[in-house]
Amino acid sequence: MTSGLAGPLRALGVRPGTRLLVHAALGGTGLRAEELRGALLAAVGPGGTLAAPAFTPQNSKTSSAHLAQIAGLSEEGVRAFRARMPAFDPARTPSHGMGVFAEAVRTAPGAARSGHPQTSFAALGEGARELCAGHPLTSHLGEESPLGKMCWEGWKVLMINVGFSVCTAFHLAEYRIPKPPLRMYECVVKVNLPGSSGGQPCHGKEAPKREGWTAYEDIALDDSDFAEIGRAFPEDRIRRGWIGGASTMLFALPHAVDHALEWMTENRR
Repeated sequence: MTSGLAGPLRALGVRPGTRLLVHAALGGTGLRAEELRGALLAAVGPGGTLAAPAFTPQNSKTSSAHLAQIAGLSEEGVRAFRARMPAFDPARTPSHGMGVFAEAVRTAPGAARSGHPQTSFAALGEGARELCAGHPLTSHLGEESPLGKMCWEGWKVLMINVGFSVCTAFHLAEYRIPKPPLRMYECVVKVNLPGSSGGQPCHGKEAPKREGWTAYEDIALDDSDFAEIGRAFPEDRIRRGWIGGASTMLFALPHAVDHALEWMTENRR
């Protein structure tokens, strides 16, 4: 099937050297994650890059994914559950709710993954390791995250069988609105002993590690209006097509961020 996807990808505008952030929901499309990954890597060529969200929202005390896991537990049961929660490990922790394609990128030989314990990205191809390096706790999806780097580097977003309600690019706009609301986050990380820096990497060879909860402040992320923001996205900025049995959109990530920023500035209160 990989060769059969080359034509549709080319018609959509995917060219050698393209850098793609991909969101995909492959259920019911007839597409297989590994074949799609191979087709996309072939389409962007050795000078291109492929990335996908590899988020782990269950590593939290407040996310809907975590709250679903502890629903119905007693207070003691919740404490015991949280005490057993493993720390995020970029090399091993599966993504949660991102779909089989994101996992196919994350687990591919040579894949890089950023180190954020809730909003990591996985990437393959040219510059993947540089893209994923240095993802601070306090920038889930901000300027210092891989998403911020993608925007400044002019990446494109490929949406396969999904709508704008899951468009991660819109989150970067939340960091650019005046005085964005903040909130506290908590998650389990590997911490350095002694003198932990909140789960940030330690380069000392002798630094022992343990697992523990860390808290930090960042933007209060809100995707509740993303579908509405997407409906207002100018159609002339979107290339639409089909890949296999899946409807597909391709657009420039900076255009999406600029549009979302304008919309949020005018409509969010």
